[in-house]
Amino acid sequence: MKKLSLIITAVFVLIISVLIWVYLDIQNYADNPADTEHIDHLVVVKPGQQFHSLAKGLHEKGIIKNPDKFKLFARIKGYDKNIKAGEYNLSPSMTPGDILETIVSGRIHLRKLTIPEGYSLRQIARTVAAEGFAAETEVLESATDPDLARFYGVEAETFEGYLYPETYYFPKDTTAENIISAMVKRFWLVFKPEWKEQAKTIGLSIHQVVTLASIIEKETGAGFERPLISSVFHNRLKRKMRLESDPTVIYGINDFGGNLTRKHLAEPTPYNTYKIKGLPPGPIANTGLKSIEAALYPADTQFLYFVSKKDGTHHFSTNLKDHNEAVRKYQLRK
Repeated sequence: MKKLSLIITAVFVLIISVLIWVYLDIQNYADNPADTEHIDHLVVVKPGQQFHSLAKGLHEKGIIKNPDKFKLFARIKGYDKNIKAGEYNLSPSMTPGDILETIVSGRIHLRKLTIPEGYSLRQIARTVAAEGFAAETEVLESATDPDLARFYGVEAETFEGYLYPETYYFPKDTTAENIISAMVKRFWLVFKPEWKEQAKTIGLSIHQVVTLASIIEKETGAGFERPLISSVFHNRLKRKMRLESDPTVIYGINDFGGNLTRKHLAEPTPYNTYKIKGLPPGPIANTGLKSIEAALYPADTQFLYFVSKKDGTHHFSTNLKDHNEAVRKYQLRK
């Protein structure tokens, strides 16, 4: 009986020793990367993907060694039932433990999306699609949804002018609406409370300010000229003069070919400021902070005209005679 008791004790000790050894071996495995070289791999975890399939894929990419130990460690930690779908940036220089924590915590890889200042809705939609996010049609559908625009505080039928140009980071499978939401929220963060008061002071609605800012954005080749460009438009508005801005005309032309003609200038559209009085019905682009600021705080000038000097800057004039001379000098080269 004593001998049997000793055998049982010995077997129990052996089992415990084996379990401890296995645990320490698995823990050692979890704490050591497959390789010291840092090579990033984009790994997509699909919704409902089985854990053994994930382990196999990681092993095939060389991100982990010994998928069986990987699965056992995950089972011990309770991670195998909690992986989150998404795109992950993983490397063999990461420990198996870090890899699992990354996937379980949902620290998904974010892709960069850069929207330059002065882009229209269509240009933004094309950029979003080109960067591998939502389809162009989906972006345009969200960006021209009047109910969605009003939900985000935009007093217009579309988001034109309210999608703030900046660099954003999104997961690959983000929706068009999420992208639009992030951009318009950024716009309202940038649009300072005191700017709303300044808009009232100069007698413009926020929508009119954004519209004017978009025209300034498209007219400006040099940043320092923004307040000067703004002063011209403010002065013309005060005098009930037409703005006569080429970029507004171009915006109102479907499939513009790149060559603005006299015929275009004579065509009556809601955006042809050679024909309509005052501001067009809405923005023609999405602007940065400086153009909005210039629209709100124009330079104190008497300028009514400006003409491109074909070097990225403009010549400003207070009267038509001087303006025509500047046109001959810089445009006609006479």
